[in-house]
Amino acid sequence: MKKIGIGYEFYKDFIDQDLYYVDKTMLVRDILKKGGQVTLITRPRRFGKTLALTMLQTYFELEYDYDGNVIDKRRYFEGKKIMEAGDEVLSKMGQYPVIRLSLKSAKQPRFYSAIMKLREDITREFKRHSYLRTSSELDEDSRNSFISLSDGFTLWNEKEQNFKNREEEKAEFEKECNKYATSIRTLSECLKLHHKKNVIILIDEYDVPLENSWFSGFYDKMVGFIRSLFESSLKTNTALEFAVVTGCLRISKESIFTGLNNLRVNSIRGKEFGEYFGFTQEETEQMLIDYDLKGNIDIVKDWYDGYLFGESEVYNPWSVTTYVSEHLGAPERFAEPYWSNTSSNSIIKDLVDQANDETKQELELLISGGTIEKPIHEDITYGDVYKSQDNLWNFLFFTGYMKKTSERQENTVVYLTMKIPNKEILYIYENQVREWFNTELKKEDRSILHKAVLKRDTNAMSRILTGFLKKSISTFDSQESFYHGFLLSMLIGINDYSARSNREEGTGRPDIVLYPGWPADPAYIFEIKIRKKYNQMQDGLKEAFDQITEQKYEEGILDDGYAGVISFGVCFCKKSCIIAELPGKPDK
Repeated sequence: MKKIGIGYEFYKDFIDQDLYYVDKTMLVRDILKKGGQVTLITRPRRFGKTLALTMLQTYFELEYDYDGNVIDKRRYFEGKKIMEAGDEVLSKMGQYPVIRLSLKSAKQPRFYSAIMKLREDITREFKRHSYLRTSSELDEDSRNSFISLSDGFTLWNEKEQNFKNREEEKAEFEKECNKYATSIRTLSECLKLHHKKNVIILIDEYDVPLENSWFSGFYDKMVGFIRSLFESSLKTNTALEFAVVTGCLRISKESIFTGLNNLRVNSIRGKEFGEYFGFTQEETEQMLIDYDLKGNIDIVKDWYDGYLFGESEVYNPWSVTTYVSEHLGAPERFAEPYWSNTSSNSIIKDLVDQANDETKQELELLISGGTIEKPIHEDITYGDVYKSQDNLWNFLFFTGYMKKTSERQENTVVYLTMKIPNKEILYIYENQVREWFNTELKKEDRSILHKAVLKRDTNAMSRILTGFLKKSISTFDSQESFYHGFLLSMLIGINDYSARSNREEGTGRPDIVLYPGWPADPAYIFEIKIRKKYNQMQDGLKEAFDQITEQKYEEGILDDGYAGVISFGVCFCKKSCIIAELPGKPDK
C-alpha cells in the first residue's frame, strides 16, 4: 500500500515520495479549454486547491536542472490521465515560466505585519527566479527593478529600525506597499524578456488576507493592496498567458476585481471543474478498496459525501483521506468529524449566536434533516456577511456548510433549496448549538427551580424546565444524553446538595441523584425518559418509576446511610418536560 499523504500539498511530493494520489490531472486540459485568461476557482477549505495549483505548476513550468538542461516533465505524469489528452495539450507541458504565490501568510494581527509577510513571500518567488539577475535578455532598467525587489526584504529589515514610531516610517511603508503591489507584473515582464514567452500566474488562497483583515480591523487597507496587486498582475499585464486564482469565497468583483474583464469565475455553482476538487464516488470507493476498507463505504458516504459542485457530487477529500489513514488496521473504529477540527467554524457560531426566532426554526428544521430555501448571490464582501441572516446563509453555502438540492429563479433572483450535506457537518451545527444553549443556560436564574425541587413541587418544576427548553433550538429531540446534560446543569448549585450523574445505586445507575450535605435531609433521584409524541409522555413516567423500583435505587441510597430519598420520574418530548414523584411517599 502506498503511503497516504496527510498534510502534503505539493504535487511533486506525491510523485517523488510515491504517495497515494487521486488523479486530477485532467484539470490541465480543462483549464486550457474552458478557463478564461484569468480563472477564479472558489471551493471550501481543504478541498485540494493548493494541490491542484502545484500540479498545474509542475505541468506547465519550464524548469532547468543544475547543469542548465531542460527538465523533462513527463516523469511527473507517467500513467496519469493527462497523458491521454492529445498532442495539443501535451505540447504545452514544461513550456512556460510560472509564478506561484500563496497569500495565506498574510493572516496577521496588523496591516503592517500582514504586508511584511506578503512581501516576504513575493521576494521568495523573485529569488526562485534568481537566474534573471544575470540574464543578458534583460535591459538595465528591468534588471535593476528585479534586483531591487528581490533584495527588498533584506534591505528593509536593515533600515527598519531607523523608522520605528516615526512619520518617516509611514511614508516609507506606503512606498513599499505601492512597489510590491505591482511587483508580480514586474516579475512577469522580466520572465517574458528572458524566456520569450508569456507567463502563467497561479495565486492561492487570495481571500485569506481579506477575511483576516476584516476580523482584525484593517479591511479597507488590505482591499486596496490586493486590488492593486490584482490589477497590475492580472489586468494590465501584457506578459500574462493565463492565470488561475483560488480561494474559499468569491469576494465582490467591484471591490477586488475592479475592471477585470478577462475574469472567469467558477464557484461551487459553476458547471466546469466540479470533479477536480473533492473525490467522486468512484474515486472514494477505489481508495477504500485499495486500503482494504471496502466494507466501510456506507459509513464514509454518510459522513463525508454530499457536496454538489456544479453537476458533480463529491466527497470531502481531507476527511476521506484522514478516515482511511486512521482506519488502517482498525476498520471498526468510529468515524470522526475530521474536517470540522481543522477550523474554528466561527461562522456557524456567529449564525447561532445571532439567530432570531425564524433562524432558530430554520436550524431546527435543518438539523432534523429538512431543507430551507434562500436567495443566493455570489458577489459578497466580508463587510456584507453580517448585515443579514440571508448573507450568513450565503456564506455558509459557498464555504461548504450547506448543500444545494434544487434551485429556481423568480424575476432576477435565484433561490436555492439547501440542506446539511452529511453527518460531519451536522456534528458542527449540533456542537455549536449545544455550546450556545449551555451559554444561555448560565444566564438563567435557576434559584426558582431549586426551590421547587426542595418543595417537591413537580408542577412548578415541569413549567420551569419547559420554559427553559422553549428558549432553545430543538436539535436533540431523540438524544437522551442532551436532556440528561441539560437537567444536570440546571440542578447544579442547589444549596447543601451535590449533583452526581450515573453513580451506582442499588442494582443499577440512576440518571441523576442530588446527595444532601446534611444526613437528615433527603436525597433526590431523577430518572429520565424521552418520547417522540406528547401523548406518550405519561408512559415515559411509568417507565421511569418502574426502573427506579426494579433497580432498587432508593434502597441503595438508604444503605449508604442517608435518612430519606425522594424519587422523580422525568419525561422529555421535544421542548416539553413533565415531572412526577414516585407514588408512595409521605406528603410534602
